[in-house]
Amino acid sequence: MSYLLRTVSLVTVLLILSVGIEAQAPAGAPPSIGRVFGKLVDKDGKGIRDVAVIVLQSKWDTATKKMKDVLLKGVNSQANGDFNIEGLPIFGPLKLSIAGIGYTPMSQPIAFEMKMPAGGAPKAGANGMPDLSALAANFEKDLGKITLKPEATMLDSVVVTTTTSRLKMDIDKKVFNVGQNIVTAGGTAVDVMKNVPSVNVDIDGNVKLRNATPQIYIDGRPTTLSLDQIPADAIESVEVITNPSAKYDASGGNAGILNIVLKKNKKSGYNGMVMAGVDKRGGLNGGANFSVRQDKINFSVSAFGNQMKNRNSGNTEITNLLSSPNLLVNQHSNNRMNGGFLFGRMGLDYFATNRTTFSLGLFKVHGNFNPKDVLLTDSAYSGGSYLSYSERNTENKRTFNAGGVQGGFKYNFPKKGQEITADVNWFSGKNNGSAFYNTNLYQTPGGTYKGNIQQQIMGDGSNSFLTMQSDYVNPLGETGKLEAGVRVQLRTMKNSQANYFFNNATNTWIKSASAASNYRNNDNVYAAYTTYSNSIKDFGYQLGLRMESSYYKGELPDANQSFTNKYPISLFPSVFLSQKLKNRQEIQMSYTRRINRPFFMQLIPFIDSTNQLNWTKGNPGLKPEFTQSLEASYTKTYNGNNTFMASVYYKYTTDLITQYLDTVSLSGTAKRPITTYVNANSSRSLGLELTTQNTVTKWWDLNGNINFYNSKINTHNLAAASQPAMWSWFAKLNNSYKLPSNFKLQLSGTYQSKTNLPVSQGNGMAPGGPPMGGSQSSAQGYIKANWGVDIALQKSFLKNNTASVTLSVNDVFRTRWYKQYSESPYFLQNSARLNDAPMFRLNFSFRFGQMDMSLFKRKNNRDESMQATQLSQ
Repeated sequence: MSYLLRTVSLVTVLLILSVGIEAQAPAGAPPSIGRVFGKLVDKDGKGIRDVAVIVLQSKWDTATKKMKDVLLKGVNSQANGDFNIEGLPIFGPLKLSIAGIGYTPMSQPIAFEMKMPAGGAPKAGANGMPDLSALAANFEKDLGKITLKPEATMLDSVVVTTTTSRLKMDIDKKVFNVGQNIVTAGGTAVDVMKNVPSVNVDIDGNVKLRNATPQIYIDGRPTTLSLDQIPADAIESVEVITNPSAKYDASGGNAGILNIVLKKNKKSGYNGMVMAGVDKRGGLNGGANFSVRQDKINFSVSAFGNQMKNRNSGNTEITNLLSSPNLLVNQHSNNRMNGGFLFGRMGLDYFATNRTTFSLGLFKVHGNFNPKDVLLTDSAYSGGSYLSYSERNTENKRTFNAGGVQGGFKYNFPKKGQEITADVNWFSGKNNGSAFYNTNLYQTPGGTYKGNIQQQIMGDGSNSFLTMQSDYVNPLGETGKLEAGVRVQLRTMKNSQANYFFNNATNTWIKSASAASNYRNNDNVYAAYTTYSNSIKDFGYQLGLRMESSYYKGELPDANQSFTNKYPISLFPSVFLSQKLKNRQEIQMSYTRRINRPFFMQLIPFIDSTNQLNWTKGNPGLKPEFTQSLEASYTKTYNGNNTFMASVYYKYTTDLITQYLDTVSLSGTAKRPITTYVNANSSRSLGLELTTQNTVTKWWDLNGNINFYNSKINTHNLAAASQPAMWSWFAKLNNSYKLPSNFKLQLSGTYQSKTNLPVSQGNGMAPGGPPMGGSQSSAQGYIKANWGVDIALQKSFLKNNTASVTLSVNDVFRTRWYKQYSESPYFLQNSARLNDAPMFRLNFSFRFGQMDMSLFKRKNNRDESMQATQLSQ
């Protein structure tokens, strides 16, 4: 009976309170007189300032028909760690969330307990109203001291830093987070790719994905930037798409896609980072990024610079079988690079409404390189008679300027998950360069001087890349999803190059018409796609179909020639299936069809003799190649987020575009080798790939990847014999250790077994000799085995570990020699090259930021809270 009286009295008091504040609160709203307060401290009991403390309330969302948390109020903690939030509703559960840079976010429920004071209902005061002072404690919540845990916590005397999973799997791609990779600090995207599973990088920075050259994307769109023009510190993650679905561009043939995702601001308020470093040659690198996100605006800007002063060396031995007796050529080269690049990027997102977002991005790249090269060449006949010795000094100057604009629009429909996007991406670049070759001829090394040859190559070029795309997503039912889109890609390229030889008799430069090139081309691709995905219990599927048509036109203005190719509409289906099993296991299978169209330099019937060691000629009769791919994978996730993945894959290509070594004789001269392009009957490749991600202990993370593969080209339609199939394997291991006193150690290693020469680089450029002047063939042959180890040590310091110093060493033991053997009916060749190794880099970084609580000061709780929720996603 006493309990019932106390309850009735409490309800009466609350009704009186509701009437008393009715003039201040909206009709129907619960009284907002609650207050919470407390103090934020670190593990030593010291107050923590500028930490965001916010209160959320669960409300019914009329659009999604579900409950969701919306923001009520928020403050920053004071200098001594105190915080105080007033004007909170006293009915219904609330949630307090705390987030600060360098500390682990935390949240806890809040509920005001309505307890009647001892003695029953409060007595009336002088004004006849109840004295409510005794009830004040019911609407105030003293949370006391709240100890925040830093992002790094001490476990068994070893610091363990919380990080996101490095490997994420989707039905059609794998995402590798590389933002925490300290080995690549101060490097470029080439260094990043060396640490991404499934990817192999050669000495020239060319990447291979399962022994084929992939397409490079930036933020989901194709780019003409090379990997050495993208700073490593700007990269958030790399998406490895080994078997692209119908949603992606069908071009690329038997290779996949590497999508580089750049870092973006995801935090309210402002944050940024500054960094600087130096390598063993005195090459400087540095950069800064800054982002601010408040109300309807998200703005970010970043700039990076990288100076290159590395040195390389190489040897090449060639046996020319066309001469009798055979001619033996031995070359030794030394290269010194002096140059660098600047990379700048700016982004702006405008949240016009709760559902509509506009985006604008700008970027600019500038590069200037002045490499110098010394090439020593011995020539002798196999019988022993010495022919000549030469010393060639080369001075190169190369400059490029590139820029781009990205514009985007996104609208979220009231239906959850339904959206439409449209974006335009424009990229344009210009380059110019010159090369001066000064060759002194001698009878023997240190012997009689025979003469001098001077050659000068001057050229320039430009390209533009315009992509327009629109995508629509519509969820159907509980798990179904329909996607559709259209895309237009317009590409234009121009190039002009002149070759001059110095006439010692007339003391003038003479232009060589046979060694000059001038061309331009247009390449347009039009596409549309649709995909449908759904799941039935633990079985998921995605079906897709893409249609593409393309038009190509190339021109040789000096020869008054043009070449046109029109490729009709082709269909590219894709099928992805997945089945979840017990004990966190999953099986996936996929099938796709893709195309690889010949690029301009493969088509034009023009002899390019710019590189005297490797003449090339196009073939206007080339046909596009079509590739069908099958892949199956098994994934098992163990306790502690340990993951194992095994994949088997098979690719079959018809009309494979491959380089072919022939001979040519001009104006009655002796025959010499020339590289051209042909369609081989077919090719096939198969392999097995194993990937593992393990947390071995609380302080040791391990990631491993190994790829066994075999490929064969059927050239029965050609005079040359088919290259024999060879089983090869590539392995990569990455270890991360969290050490005491905020130290972090990373140890990585790679191994490439003996493997066949790649079919072609597929990069749209004319093949040529390696950068150090040795000849390079596309004939039969192999690359010899090589291995290497990288190591890095990082120390974090200052408050909240906002500063860090990283020392990294690449190719610690100087073992990544790139050794190649090739042969043909016309020559035999052995070559070996080594990059500047070991390479030492020392880098410093400092991060800063603060959550701006003015973001949470809303005049309209409902509308503005919905917007804040959208901004935080």
